[in-house]
Amino acid sequence: MTIKLICLDADDTLWHNMRHFNATEDALLAMVAPFAEAHVVRERLTVCQIRNLRLYGYGAKGFTLSMIETALELVGEPLPKGMIADILAAGRALLSHPVELFDGIAETLEALSERGRLVLVTKGDLLHQESKLAASGLGECFSGIEIVSDKNADTFRRLFRTEGVAPHEAVMAGDSLRSDIRPALEAGAWAAFIPQPGGWVHELAQVPADHPRFCQLERLGQLPDWIDTLG
Repeated sequence: MTIKLICLDADDTLWHNMRHFNATEDALLAMVAPFAEAHVVRERLTVCQIRNLRLYGYGAKGFTLSMIETALELVGEPLPKGMIADILAAGRALLSHPVELFDGIAETLEALSERGRLVLVTKGDLLHQESKLAASGLGECFSGIEIVSDKNADTFRRLFRTEGVAPHEAVMAGDSLRSDIRPALEAGAWAAFIPQPGGWVHELAQVPADHPRFCQLERLGQLPDWIDTLG
């Protein structure tokens, strides 16, 4: 068997992402601290984000709107003077933070490109994801870029048809069990889970530990060697 297509997630697989969302969330906690305890704010924000996904989708812009909505729910109207402006400023900072690659990413992508075509498969706001990819300097490493509103098994089935590969000839690697691993396995591909600390609770799922096409790695740099074992 030969692997022909290697699909990679972007956020928290190629570069740091959740650390910036968590820092922005901490800024909201500080703003709302006189009105609600931290754990209450976190729980309410998570509920609000998930509720709003069907309207705003994934990404920093929807997160910012959910922060404003959470503040209104917890503090009441009118919000203290300047709070909305402060939340918007935190959201702008989240949209404009520098892209920080994980160690050894360029070398890993070069090694992977010797084993198959590379396709980036990421979800979120189109403009923000495009800007992060451009800032990363990694765009030329990929033969295809897929920025989608969400990832499911049909996303990967469509991609495999477009790329002209059978599912068992494809690998997906990423940090989300819900969005990267389970959909790829359901579509018939191989999947490598690379967990990162501080992940969003919405992306959690059961680890398919006994699945014959699944593995868990500590870092993306281990992916080329795992792919070699599949042949």
